[in-house]
Amino acid sequence: MKSSPLAVVLAAGKGTRMRSETPKVLCEALGRPLVDYVLDALADAGVGQAAVVVGYRADDVRTALAERTRPAVEFFLQDPQHGTGHAVQCARPALERATGSVVVVAGDSPMLQSESVARLIAERERRGLACLLGTLVKDDPQGLGRIVRDEAGQFLGIVEERDATAEQRAIREVNMSLYVFDVKRLLFALDRLKNDNSQSEYYVTDCPAILREAGDQVDALACLKPVEAFSVNTPEELTVVEERLRAEASA
Repeated sequence: MKSSPLAVVLAAGKGTRMRSETPKVLCEALGRPLVDYVLDALADAGVGQAAVVVGYRADDVRTALAERTRPAVEFFLQDPQHGTGHAVQCARPALERATGSVVVVAGDSPMLQSESVARLIAERERRGLACLLGTLVKDDPQGLGRIVRDEAGQFLGIVEERDATAEQRAIREVNMSLYVFDVKRLLFALDRLKNDNSQSEYYVTDCPAILREAGDQVDALACLKPVEAFSVNTPEELTVVEERLRAEASA
């Protein structure tokens, strides 16, 4: 019997730009925590289990999600916090029990669409990929990591804007921090993460490149919907997201 995919939901950050003491994932849009929308989208995509990585005011996040049953939630503490790759490493006990696909997603992505998650899972499994990234073609890619491909259109890697050349900054396909991994290959990549960067942190964005260098098949699929580009980093962006959610609810 095929096992249900696992999700690792990154929910440890404070979100200082929100100008609030509330953990960002618990900031509310239309009366619901942001992470609630993420968990619903995962459940609707067929994800049965979620490893939620908590950190800042961890007990508040645990309490808010204690009654969640779809997907079944298990909590892992990231303290101190050393980057997104380190956050995924904190969920290692759940990863070691899992088989098949693992979705890695930010807990503050309320516009996540279940259709996108389901398509990425199905495509990764159909093609037997070690990792498949969900990407978006955006008219204004400023501030986002670019997806670099070769002349044949094959995925080469992610280049952060601060590290990109002028030619790479012109790329409109961007990384939206939505990944589907084969769990065994994810564990392989996590064991090889390094923190030799300006922040001395471990980044999950390095995992696809580690897998490619090991000879694994990695790809990016530009299947995300424009609405999934809406992020929440400030109170102003939260207002925009609320307006969008309200419009979708009344459509």
